[in-house]
Amino acid sequence: MSIKIFAPASIGNFSVGYDLLGAAIRPIDGSLLGDVVAVKASDNYELITDGRFASQLPGHPDDNIIHHCHELFQQQLSEKAMQTQPVLITLSKNLPVGSGLGSSSSSIVAAFVALNQWYDCPFSEQELLLMMGQMEAQISGSLHYDNIAPCFIGGLQLMTNDNHICQSLPWFNDWYIVIANPGINILTKAARDAIPKAIKLSRATEYAQNLAGFVQALYRQDKSSVAHHLKDVIAEPYRYTLMPNFKQHKAKLLRMGAHAMGISGSGPTIFAVCSNRDIADEVHHYLQKHYNENECAFSYVCKLSGQGAQQLKEESEGVACHS
Repeated sequence: MSIKIFAPASIGNFSVGYDLLGAAIRPIDGSLLGDVVAVKASDNYELITDGRFASQLPGHPDDNIIHHCHELFQQQLSEKAMQTQPVLITLSKNLPVGSGLGSSSSSIVAAFVALNQWYDCPFSEQELLLMMGQMEAQISGSLHYDNIAPCFIGGLQLMTNDNHICQSLPWFNDWYIVIANPGINILTKAARDAIPKAIKLSRATEYAQNLAGFVQALYRQDKSSVAHHLKDVIAEPYRYTLMPNFKQHKAKLLRMGAHAMGISGSGPTIFAVCSNRDIADEVHHYLQKHYNENECAFSYVCKLSGQGAQQLKEESEGVACHS
């Protein structure tokens, strides 16, 4: 018997909510865009990797974030006076490192959910979130949940400054999200260093107005107002130069009818929000042709995923404990 968990890709910041908004996404063609972690019994602990982007991972298993997830999980089990057992963990790395799609979060979430399932769910959703955040902070250099939370729970999540960590927001089922990765990498820490340590009060006020207006418009289901407020005044002005021809592509996509275009997380993946399938397909075709740097590039027409981490139906049925 083995437990196999899939954790979806996610869009951090979602333009208007720097470090505070994140969205889980799923390609409409049924592709599994995200990492998979499998856990099964073994005589000795072992971590192996496979998948399209496994070559981007550290050469030694002890340097892999999944190894550190396993160590932390075992420590937490010991604090609950629970016995541990040797397992074979397999990470299928399907998201490129430094993609802006929550690559590290996908691995971390899949690992913790898989281990929690393996041990019959000793930890609550809250406890898992805290452990996931701790691991994500190791990689990015700061604690933020805007990829972890949607990847784990699903949907569009607003990070809160309380014990709940995040809150689900409404969205529009008929809207599409087109994502495109050019095939290059930008590490989160490098992208964060591009942003000034301090911003003007007027810029902070504009950020707060946009985020508040965006959230209020979502609850009113006011599509026009949501589109109006879906803009990034914190990161994009400083990061856009890291993306190939970003301003040119953004102007073109907006002319084509996209409601908004932004940088997914730290980039280089970009995303465009579209009101219907025809516009989404046109945007997708353009990005396939013009935002493709090499053979590692990819793009998808997506929708918001209401489901986060889930157990893949193979040896056993069902979904993750929190679902």
